[in-house]
Amino acid sequence: MSATTASRDAPGIYHKAGSLRSERRWALWTAYASLIVAAIIMLAPPVYMFLTSIKTSAEIADLGGNPWIVRSPTLENYRALLSSPMFMGFFWNSVKVTLLVVAVSMVISVLAAFALARMRFWGSQWLATGVFLTYLVPDTLLFIPLYQIVGSLGLLNSTWGLVLVYPTLTVPFCTWIMIGYFASIPKELDEAALIDGANWMQMLVRIFIPVALPGIIAATIFAFTVSWAAFVYPTAFITTPSEMPLTIGVVSQLIRGDTFAWGQLMAGALLAALPPVIVYVFLMDYYIAGLTAGATKG
Repeated sequence: MSATTASRDAPGIYHKAGSLRSERRWALWTAYASLIVAAIIMLAPPVYMFLTSIKTSAEIADLGGNPWIVRSPTLENYRALLSSPMFMGFFWNSVKVTLLVVAVSMVISVLAAFALARMRFWGSQWLATGVFLTYLVPDTLLFIPLYQIVGSLGLLNSTWGLVLVYPTLTVPFCTWIMIGYFASIPKELDEAALIDGANWMQMLVRIFIPVALPGIIAATIFAFTVSWAAFVYPTAFITTPSEMPLTIGVVSQLIRGDTFAWGQLMAGALLAALPPVIVYVFLMDYYIAGLTAGATKG
């Protein structure tokens, strides 16, 4: 009787297994197709920019040719930019502003997040929510009052004005990221540190910062990307070429009226996008490793 029942159920089991394999196969193919389409959409602009950057001006102006084919590749556009003192000035302005903004943002964010996540006081939850809500205000609305503040301080046409206003973009989100990491740390660590006689600053430096290193790296990457790629604030606050960062310097100096130096524009845009790419390539490995290590501890 049992053998007869098993023989009847076997085809149903095999059919279900075959159906599951078929569904997994179709899901896999769908995922790969979606990834290929997304990769084409995302990579088409930088590939086109690179192809344009290695063309001569005459080839770019030739509208009869295929824009995706380079007949006579050249690195003249890159050589012209890298040998230009003005372009290197733009680059060093961006480096100076970005490093200062990242340092200021991380100091403020770590201290604020630690206070809001671990040092409970009246209104701390509302204040934490308010910090994140300030990040949702677009910079296109903030640059008008910030322009008046920066002007009253005499920091217009100065990279120090950018160092002052960029943290308004980076600090709220970095603080929100760090609040989540600090809040996930067990409270027993606080109690053990207090019993051992540690103060709040010692707890932050010796316990919370090492444990929350993945969050600090994520916040650092965010602050670096935002401060390096910012466009609205430098456009509004900087008009002197010697103080311009890379994002607006390339655009403002390589467009003369209705004349566009497309080859150098594309080369400059790619060179400007290179530092964030390098940062992501090197730091994302540490970020993932930190998450894995934190998930397997104890």
